[in-house]
Amino acid sequence: METATLGSGCFWCTEAVFQQLKGVSSVVSGYSGGHVDDPSYEQVSTGRTGHAEVCQIQFDPDQISYEDLLEVFFDTHDPTTLNRQGNDIGTQYRSVIFYHSEKQRETADRVKLGLDKSGTWKTPIVTEIAPFKKFYPAEDYHQNYYRNNPNQGYCRVVIAPKLSKFQKVFKLKLKS
Repeated sequence: METATLGSGCFWCTEAVFQQLKGVSSVVSGYSGGHVDDPSYEQVSTGRTGHAEVCQIQFDPDQISYEDLLEVFFDTHDPTTLNRQGNDIGTQYRSVIFYHSEKQRETADRVKLGLDKSGTWKTPIVTEIAPFKKFYPAEDYHQNYYRNNPNQGYCRVVIAPKLSKFQKVFKLKLKS
């Protein structure tokens, strides 16, 4: 098993997407990239701790590659908006890849550069690529948020449409 730590805005959305992929055994919502030990959601929400909302993903590289995870990552959020995803604004919502090895860094750099050159987006990708240091799991009520709250307003309006698009584009990579 390997670990990927990715931030693509609100961790509820990110978690809901990656939980559906073949080869992914666990997805934990949390915080990474900041300067405060064991921050709370309230602290991170101020934007003053330096943390991003991220998901730590455990995956089997024999079933899904790190590059495939990054393909899903880049396709399921807007990596061209600095510190923003939709109505979520602040450094805690930045697009970020925290790499766990030199191989992951090289893959992230290559994928990001390739997408920038492809013209997929009209503006440059601003996704931060940084070394992984620490991960702090979010509070229990954030874990499996979409699964536990599918009828909550944010889930119906934001997450459900994102999942619908994701499921059509990546249907061959979904768990059965």
